[in-house]
Amino acid sequence: MNIIEQFDFKGTYVSSKPFGSGIINDTYKVEFTDKTYLLQKINTNIFKKPQLLMDNVVKVTTFLKKQYEEKGEDFSRKTLNVVFTKSGHNIVEDASGIWRAYDFIDNSISYDLVENEDDFKRSGVAFGSFQKLLKDFPIDTLNDTIEDFHHTPKRFKRFLEVVAQDPVNRVSTCKEAIDFILNEKEFIPTLWDLYEAGKLSRKVTHNDTKLNNVLFDKDTSELLCIVDLDTVMPGFVLDDFGDSIRFGASTALEDEKDLEKVHFDLRLFEVYAQGYLEGSGGSLTDLEVSLFPTGAKMITLEQGIRFLTDYLEGDVYYKTEYDEHNLVRALTQLKLVSEMNDVWDEMNDIVNKLR
Repeated sequence: MNIIEQFDFKGTYVSSKPFGSGIINDTYKVEFTDKTYLLQKINTNIFKKPQLLMDNVVKVTTFLKKQYEEKGEDFSRKTLNVVFTKSGHNIVEDASGIWRAYDFIDNSISYDLVENEDDFKRSGVAFGSFQKLLKDFPIDTLNDTIEDFHHTPKRFKRFLEVVAQDPVNRVSTCKEAIDFILNEKEFIPTLWDLYEAGKLSRKVTHNDTKLNNVLFDKDTSELLCIVDLDTVMPGFVLDDFGDSIRFGASTALEDEKDLEKVHFDLRLFEVYAQGYLEGSGGSLTDLEVSLFPTGAKMITLEQGIRFLTDYLEGDVYYKTEYDEHNLVRALTQLKLVSEMNDVWDEMNDIVNKLR
């Protein structure tokens, strides 16, 4: 039996075709006469615990549906809906890999770059609301599907090991970037030091809060749904806030080769912070809010470290289209960190006014 036949899809099969721009999983849009679905092959090189991952997705989406139901709202386009197999499972495994499926959210669109301030602010409202809706989720039931995913000190430690080993002889091609990261070594443990001191707590976090993981209605621009829940697990709220800024407050895509086009937009930082606070509705602590600038810089730096580590290891994690693709990605992140450093006082002033 082929993969499509095993899922409880409604109607008669019409067609399937590749869909989206994700660099991790392989995604297909599958059309049936009654409904359209997304079928994905989970990248088990990245997600080594796919069953735990899908258990998290089911737990979180079920909890979100309950929140919307209690408010009397239709949740069909407000959260992902997992399609189970005919035998009641949330994944299918065959020789080609491990597969899962969702209802396709019709007439929706996402954006790779911020087209206007209002859309970015509304994405902040969306992720802030996600945090608020899940504030009472039983955190101890959520699986850590990728160990130490946003543990920046451990990412830094791994980076140092790879620099020392230089497995594919690339260290000499990026010494300036390596030195830039080394100069941030005092900053890197900031959040984990606060956690270990009992001042920060771990909550349900999305862990991939890029603008393109927010769906809008194509016609009305209404905010619909947060997607890509593969990395939902316990984490810091600041990880989620920071990743949105890393991606959305940049003036260029994360693989822009011309660094003259890559800038950190302070105004977009401000409007996103406004939106996130509006959406989170008092569910954040004062310390968490005060650390918004730290979260933005930390995740951007961490992503730069991850891209550069992968480049130095020979491109074993991220899909690449050319030899220096991961280096280019790393350099855009480090350029953003550099510009955040330049306006650090202004970032903190903005947050202090919003608190």
